[in-house]
Amino acid sequence: MTDNDGTEGTDAHVRTVRLAWDLQSVPRIRKAVLEDLAGTTVPEQVVQETEQVASELVANAILHGKPLPDGSIRVHWKVRPPRVEIEVSDGGSGKTPAPKPSSEWARSGRGLRIVRSLAHEWGVSDEDGRTTVWAALGGPSRRRM
Repeated sequence: MTDNDGTEGTDAHVRTVRLAWDLQSVPRIRKAVLEDLAGTTVPEQVVQETEQVASELVANAILHGKPLPDGSIRVHWKVRPPRVEIEVSDGGSGKTPAPKPSSEWARSGRGLRIVRSLAHEWGVSDEDGRTTVWAALGGPSRRRM
């Protein structure tokens, strides 16, 4: 996992990590998010929801997308208490990610439904051969999409 920390304003910070194209990256992103949000003024419920959303988005990128040209997945988040905005970028799949219909017997396909239920808002952007799925937790996003 490679890492970039940054600051934005006085009460916000930004972090970007690149993860290996491997399902072992799911527990790594959970740990990174929890460590980064520890000690902030982000409410505990939002921290837990961010951890869950991050892991769902990374798992979906690995299972349904392709790696970025350098073989990684990019995870970027902004913390502006009480909000966290997170995005996961991969090399795309040719299909725009969307929640699958609910099915009692499905063995998978719940990831984006979980994201949709936890996030204040979420969305997808496809550009330059890259798919980015983003979510805002703890309140509305400041994204201009």
